[in-house]
Amino acid sequence: MAKAPVLTPRADDFPRWYQDLINKAELADNGPVRGTMVIRPYGYGLWERMQQEMDARIKEAGAQNAYFPLFIPQSYLTREAEHVEGFAPELAVVTHGGGKELEEPIVVRPTSETIVNDYFSKWVQSYRDLPLLINQWANVVRWEMRPRVFLRTTEFLWQEGHTAHATYEDARDYAAHIHEKVYADFMVEVLGIDVVLGRKTASERFAGAINTLTLEAMMGDGKALQMGTSHELGQNFAKAFHTRYLSKDGKQELVWQTSWGSSTRMLGGLIMSHGDDDGLRVPPRLASVQAVVLAIKGDDAVLAKVREIGDRLKAAGVRVRVDDRTDTPFGRRAVDWELKGVPVRIEVGPRDLENGTAMLARRIRGGKEPVAIDSLAALLPTVLEEDQALLLAQSRARRESRTVDVSTVEEAVEAAVAGGWARIPWADLGEEGEARLAEHAVTVRCLIAADGSVPDSDDSPGNVAVVGRAY
Repeated sequence: MAKAPVLTPRADDFPRWYQDLINKAELADNGPVRGTMVIRPYGYGLWERMQQEMDARIKEAGAQNAYFPLFIPQSYLTREAEHVEGFAPELAVVTHGGGKELEEPIVVRPTSETIVNDYFSKWVQSYRDLPLLINQWANVVRWEMRPRVFLRTTEFLWQEGHTAHATYEDARDYAAHIHEKVYADFMVEVLGIDVVLGRKTASERFAGAINTLTLEAMMGDGKALQMGTSHELGQNFAKAFHTRYLSKDGKQELVWQTSWGSSTRMLGGLIMSHGDDDGLRVPPRLASVQAVVLAIKGDDAVLAKVREIGDRLKAAGVRVRVDDRTDTPFGRRAVDWELKGVPVRIEVGPRDLENGTAMLARRIRGGKEPVAIDSLAALLPTVLEEDQALLLAQSRARRESRTVDVSTVEEAVEAAVAGGWARIPWADLGEEGEARLAEHAVTVRCLIAADGSVPDSDDSPGNVAVVGRAY
């Protein structure tokens, strides 16, 4: 009788495989309130690595970290009509506190544009105060009707950037810089996920923005996932909150603004982009554990050697974990680390010790081979970089092979339903075609220029719509 697989095969039931992997790899649990989640230590370790890599890029872009309150007066959201309309269905509202009904209801932060602008209007007085570049790492609450861990949860973790500029051009260029140099660089170079950079259509734009730039990735089942967005807010919030500055000419001017965010949704993207039927595959540059050294048996000499190997690898700059829990069967431990997607396993037993070798198991490329113990510290950095490049190549190959050029709405729907994306000239699709796509649960993920770059406007000649089904 065949042994039951540890995970539901992706080809049988992709959503079930996704949930199985989250549970078996000990990434997260469902929280006690519907739509919330508990991120377990291994999953949170991945989020911490994402934070570190992103935070360095954000600071390099000139932004500083700050923190704004979780509770926002409801009246703040009503000041920008489009913004409140867009978020109204998702709001969690506090009406009682300290045993009494509140004079004014309080909204639990869905995003912070309104409260940030209340303080920007105090902090910005002169052109000398600009640009003002702020980021915060926080949690937000958006009441989710169809929750799925990491992808759509009522409460999630993220970073949100908020900036104020003296000119439209400066704000536009900064939003584009975050889009490309912070988000795309991180997602491609660290997550190993191929992303398409584009601009959202008017119907998909962030509530209150004049332009939204997006990064779209294809998951293992061919659906799209929005990995991050960067918004040009124009002067909409500046008008609502009277955020003005004294120009060099001595005139009171409204600031131009941006906001931008990425979240724990990237963990879901990581799972669905790189995971396979054996579990997660973590990109080496991201991995909180790049290599695990396993003792096969509780032999004193073996235990001493795995600890020595761990020390050598750590000194060589490898993020390493020593697994000397020999009271747990070796096979079970090997499967657990495979599920967690640790890029490299180094397995050492008495026979290996006699030969001066260790068994090197590569999670991403697959396969095992004996390697001289003394060469491990020099070999591993090369192995990790090879496997990092392989994940990106596989991600790109999947998107390219499952994206087709079409000329009609019907062809676009057919491609999306079959588990892929379609490209169609925006001039042929337009808002009417976009509405017809929506009838089939297919959306325009973004608009790109004919050469694949980000277009300057929604109606730039030659714009192409990238369409598909999405999470």
